[in-house]
Amino acid sequence: MSTLIDSFGRQINYVRLAVTDRCNLRCQYCMPAHGIEIVPRKELLSYKEMYRVIRVLTELGVNKIRLTGGEPFVRKDFIGFLEMLSFNDLLDDINITTNGALIYNHIETLEKLKKVKNINLSIDSLQADKFNEITRRNVFDEVFKTMEALEKSSMNLKLNVVVQSGINTDEITDFVRLTKDKDIAVRFIEEMPFNGKGQREMQEAWNYNTILNEIKSEFDVTEMKSEKSSTSRNFLIENHKGSIGIIPAFTRTICGDCNRIRITSTGTFKNCLFDDGVFNLRDFIRNGASNQDLKELFLSLVKEKPENGFVAEANRTKGNVSESMSTIGG
Repeated sequence: MSTLIDSFGRQINYVRLAVTDRCNLRCQYCMPAHGIEIVPRKELLSYKEMYRVIRVLTELGVNKIRLTGGEPFVRKDFIGFLEMLSFNDLLDDINITTNGALIYNHIETLEKLKKVKNINLSIDSLQADKFNEITRRNVFDEVFKTMEALEKSSMNLKLNVVVQSGINTDEITDFVRLTKDKDIAVRFIEEMPFNGKGQREMQEAWNYNTILNEIKSEFDVTEMKSEKSSTSRNFLIENHKGSIGIIPAFTRTICGDCNRIRITSTGTFKNCLFDDGVFNLRDFIRNGASNQDLKELFLSLVKEKPENGFVAEANRTKGNVSESMSTIGG
């Protein structure tokens, strides 16, 4: 079987698929207050098209998928799509990134889908007023209730915390304390410029090192051995049930072992978060491409995968990074 191997010898076995560009929140670091210009529904990949793309990718060695948005649960019949994906015998893990505002009533159903193993819940503050200010929506109680329910579920829960200068840096140690009695992984993420208008001015540069030093100011941490392709560097704290991690998303010190590709909700294939898209799969499919055509395309596209995110950003043809993360896909 042919497998997806880039020109640096990295095998691609993980795809991030955005099922929609729509979101029910308006997080400050993701999009402007008025939102983004969403595309007409006919321009989104259909579930049938998504399933076909994923099936072809799994026949090339992909065995793990992360479903993102926007907010995936905004799209009608997302649960039905998860059930459809579960029938793909070549998929081992189906993971979901969500803001938590719409998932609560689906948790029991998700637990029955054995391939759905990991839920990443985005929550950037444990204070209701601040959370509502960050998201520009009054949904803190619903998200917090979801967090507690997911922690008790059979699925693994990770909290994604975007560290925002001048906004929530004073809560870093509060999030670490959550891991004392909860079996969760809290992952702190460097803020990126994907907010629909470009990099914002920051009072301080909160990167991997400053975040780690803030944690070390109160806790003794021991670095864990992580998977080679892990996006985070992970740590244990003595007598804590959970763990913590830091994702150097902007300083990009994790690119060397990258095993990922991305597909946006409109079918744009991306080798890297920082590139501006290398091919439109939607039009290729709708113009009659066969599964073999798709396989040959994927095998050639991954050969163009850049060595790291800095190279990808330098090679952009559409100007500096300014897209909304909701458009890119989580």
